[in-house]
Amino acid sequence: MNRLKLSLSLLLGILASAAIAQPYPNKPIKLIVGFAPGGAADYVARNISVPLGQALGQSIVIENKPGAGSSIAAEQVAKSAPDGYTILIASPSSISVNPALSPKLGYKPSDFQPISKITSSPVVIAVYPGTGINSVKELIAKAKQDPGSLNYATSGNGSAPHLAAALFGQVADVKMTHIPFRGGSLAIQSVIAGDTQLTFGTPPSVLPMVQAGRLKGLAISAKDRSPLAPSLPGMKEAGLPDYAIEFWYGLFVPAGTPPAIVQKIFEATQTALKQPNVKASLAREGTDVSLSTSPAQFAKFLAEDEKFWVKLVKSAEVTVD
Repeated sequence: MNRLKLSLSLLLGILASAAIAQPYPNKPIKLIVGFAPGGAADYVARNISVPLGQALGQSIVIENKPGAGSSIAAEQVAKSAPDGYTILIASPSSISVNPALSPKLGYKPSDFQPISKITSSPVVIAVYPGTGINSVKELIAKAKQDPGSLNYATSGNGSAPHLAAALFGQVADVKMTHIPFRGGSLAIQSVIAGDTQLTFGTPPSVLPMVQAGRLKGLAISAKDRSPLAPSLPGMKEAGLPDYAIEFWYGLFVPAGTPPAIVQKIFEATQTALKQPNVKASLAREGTDVSLSTSPAQFAKFLAEDEKFWVKLVKSAEVTVD
C-alpha cells in the first residue's frame, strides 16, 4: 500500500511538472474589457481577438467588466496571476488617470506590465439632430447662450471622451453638463433618443449613427480632417484650431509576468494588427492601428502620456469614480 501511494505521488509529481513545463500558451487566454459591449474598447477587442489568438495558437475569450471608468476591469487584471492568461485592453483612463486621482483604488500603474499600444483615434463630436445645431461654432454659441443647459453623454467619469469634452470646455470657454454612462453604446443611445443633446464619442460608437442619419456629426477632435472620417471637418476647419485630442488603447498584463511571455504576446500583437484586413476593419470605424516598437518603448510613452492626462483632469477639475 505504501509503495502504491509512493508511486501515485511520483506519478502526480511528474504530471504536474510536465504541465508546468508546457510552453506558453497551453490554454485559452482572457482579454478583459472595462466597458459594456458595443463601445470602442469592445469593438477593438473583438476585431483583434481572432488574429491575436491565431498568432498565439490559442483562443482569446473576451470578458466585459464595465464600471467605475474601467477601474473594475483593471483591478481584476492587476490581481490576476502573472502568467499571461489574463490580458487587459485599456485606455488612459484606467492606466493613468484613475490611479493618479483616486488613491483608494485597488491598483496602481506599477501593477501592470505594458505590452504595446495598439490603436489611436480621435473622438467624434455629434449632436441629437433635434437640437438644430449644425456646426462646432453653433454648438459653442448655444453653450455660451445658456451655460450648463446642454447635456453631453460619455462612457463614464474619467473616460477619454469625458476628458475630451473637458478640454473642449476649457478651450472654447463654455460650460456643459456631463452625463456619464457605463459604456459608449449606452451614451450614444441616450443622444439618439434625445435624452442628452450631444456626445464626445468614440468613432466605432458614433460614426455608424452619423452615417445612418440618427446623429448629426459636427467634427472630429483631431487638428485636421482625417481619412478615418472624411465627411467630418477637423478642429482647425471647424473653427477651434487650439483644440485637439486623441486617445489610444493598449494591452497590459499583471506585473511580474515572465519576460519571455511578455515578448511572445508583443510579437503576436504585431503579427495580428499588421494584417491588412484587421487594419481595414478598424479604419472603417474610425480607428488607426498604432503599434509600439517594444514593451519598453510603450512604457516610456506611458510615462510621458500620463503627465498630459493628469494635468488636464486637474486643470479642468474633472472628478473620476
